[in-house]
Amino acid sequence: MSLPRLSVIIPNYNHAHYLPRSLTAIVQQSAQPMEIIVIDDASTDNSVEVIESFAAKYPVIRFYRNEINRGSLFTVSRGLDLASGDYVLAAAADDEVLPGFLEKSLRLLGKHPEAALSATITEFREAHTGVHWLWGAGIVESPTYLSPARMVECERKGKFYIPPNSVIFRTSALGEVGNFISELKFCCDWYAMYVAGFRHGICFVPEPLAIFHVQPNSYYHKIRRDKAEYRRVLELLLERLSQSENQAVLGFIREGGSLFIYGIPMLKLLVSRPEYRHLITPTFLRKNLSHSIKLFLKNHSPAFLVNSYLKLSGNRKTTAAQSLQNQHG
Repeated sequence: MSLPRLSVIIPNYNHAHYLPRSLTAIVQQSAQPMEIIVIDDASTDNSVEVIESFAAKYPVIRFYRNEINRGSLFTVSRGLDLASGDYVLAAAADDEVLPGFLEKSLRLLGKHPEAALSATITEFREAHTGVHWLWGAGIVESPTYLSPARMVECERKGKFYIPPNSVIFRTSALGEVGNFISELKFCCDWYAMYVAGFRHGICFVPEPLAIFHVQPNSYYHKIRRDKAEYRRVLELLLERLSQSENQAVLGFIREGGSLFIYGIPMLKLLVSRPEYRHLITPTFLRKNLSHSIKLFLKNHSPAFLVNSYLKLSGNRKTTAAQSLQNQHG
């Protein structure tokens, strides 16, 4: 079976140090994308030199530059305009995929063309704290297609999360939801994944095939510290989800308690807005509390205690993850 045509988009800003790792991980995959679109967002380090050296060696890499710094969302949007694949992966310049990621993801998508996207288990690593955990562990036992109804079933059991850095979108499904909507900022990938997923279903490969390197000064962490802006973006997210075209999707989100991921700020917002209180369900409250406890422990406890708790709670329970830790760190 021939694999679907894939475009990989990599926005970059001052990640010259990480680019060799991320680019090498992609060009050495057993299944190759039809194109790797790398867009430098007016970096001030030697990123351009690094990218040009890779582009000279690997013709699959197409290199573009922004004349001025425009930000990651603009840059990814530009990449989507340039992409010609039936599927698209927006990869971060400082993350990496592991051997087999593309082949296993694309093979499953080829068997289930109705799916909006595919995802895999991801290992999240915080080098500055020593904490590392798995997202997506325990969802399914073997590579499979999850219908929207089955996604909700997994959500209700507390065994569902789509790790964003492992997502390969069907380009048409991503376009249906408006691609990555810039006004949603840090929520834009979550909105795209969950709305598209609850419309068409998703594929999931239950192997840790991607690594997300959590940076202490990331865009998300900066905006998370601005409580007013964080709340404003969550309000915009709820407004989008409440639009008529998302009526069925919002029902699935409510039933599965999917908004738990935004923790106590989301709970406070739902309580304060009568029109959204119907989203406060026992499932949401249970998952929100569990997630908030994990966040509190992660931020206020020694790394060895956090890692022990995550292991006991099921976020670090596969031997494959331990193997990855030995191979890559």
